[in-house]
Amino acid sequence: KQPVSKECGVAINYVASYELHISNAYLSMACCYIDDAREPIFSGFFEDQAEVKREHGKQFLRYLVGCGNTICLPVIKRPEVDNWQTGIKALEYALQLENQLSQLLIDLRVTAAANNDNNLLNFMKRFLDKQRKDINHLQCQIVCYHILEKEVQEQTSQNKRPLKNTATRKMQ
Repeated sequence: KQPVSKECGVAINYVASYELHISNAYLSMACCYIDDAREPIFSGFFEDQAEVKREHGKQFLRYLVGCGNTICLPVIKRPEVDNWQTGIKALEYALQLENQLSQLLIDLRVTAAANNDNNLLNFMKRFLDKQRKDINHLQCQIVCYHILEKEVQEQTSQNKRPLKNTATRKMQ
């Protein structure tokens, strides 16, 4: 493989760094829900995603090194969230991260196309496809979570209402 252009190299380094950043955020989220009986599915999901994103970051770095370019990862500020509070907050933040990664991948694709780098375009294709699936999955999870949350609230409010028949019988 021949070296990628300087612009593509910078963009690949940024994508790799952001993948690793997301991996760390997912790991933080997973640790918040390990012992949370109310949110049992989140820990496993976030832990799996942390591994996937870490592997993606490594694949971009291997591609860069394989082309003879150097690794120069930019520093990305860690999330300012120490406690994710609820599962929905973590999912919504994860969606923000994934949307930002999508934009970085699209920008990299545009840069690769402008530099006629077909090898990079082919390499990126599966990451773009996976990214679309990840975003769709998170969007579906958020919608499902809101539906379940609404159902629980409705059940809770129904359980707190006095039964009309009981009140009527007592009056007679």
